[in-house]
Amino acid sequence: MTAINRTGISLAPERAKSMLHAIRNGTDGASRVDEGEASALRVAENRCAEPVGTMPPMVAPEKGTPALLLDRLGERLAFERSGARLYELLILKLEGGGAFPGGPSRDDLEHIRSEELAHFALISSVLGSCGGDPTAITPGANQGATESMGLVQVLSDPRISLAEGLHSVLVAELVDNAGWSMLVDLLEQAGMPEHAEACAEALKSEADHLAKVQSWVRAHAQQRLRA
Repeated sequence: MTAINRTGISLAPERAKSMLHAIRNGTDGASRVDEGEASALRVAENRCAEPVGTMPPMVAPEKGTPALLLDRLGERLAFERSGARLYELLILKLEGGGAFPGGPSRDDLEHIRSEELAHFALISSVLGSCGGDPTAITPGANQGATESMGLVQVLSDPRISLAEGLHSVLVAELVDNAGWSMLVDLLEQAGMPEHAEACAEALKSEADHLAKVQSWVRAHAQQRLRA
């Protein structure tokens, strides 16, 4: 039995009026929030906060690879690892009976997961050849892992269906495509055409992933609309 959703304020209009009155006038025990003070506190914290991470020493400093490029490679590495995990979780959703007309098959999901793992291996190789350490956590890798953590949490929730999970994966694929595009540009500017070409091929695969996920999300939305 599905519980009644009681989150809307319109379900209790009189109480809503009383609550809003208390907020606006600081009555009934409600205290006004000084937005200026809160903003000033956040600004002060931002100014004195430690960085999200630091760059590790290069394994081969003689290669002279820009730190920014190593950081972007680290970020891609972290995100591809999370990407593979997302598709593993989608496969479990599918096995749990979440298939729908126009949606992905197990072969579809396994194929994309395999390509995500291949992209992880590619970045690992490029990072090592540029003098970096694939096992080190760069600032970008730290941020990327944190950003994708929320998506993994959504897909790990048993209440989330395959179709709902695909929406979260769509978010990941949009970010993924933008990240690969930027990486290709940076590799070209750094004078690394072979690496840029390899990553450009990976970008083509990622564009295909995005198109497929978009089609699955669209198919489910159209199905719901017709129901």
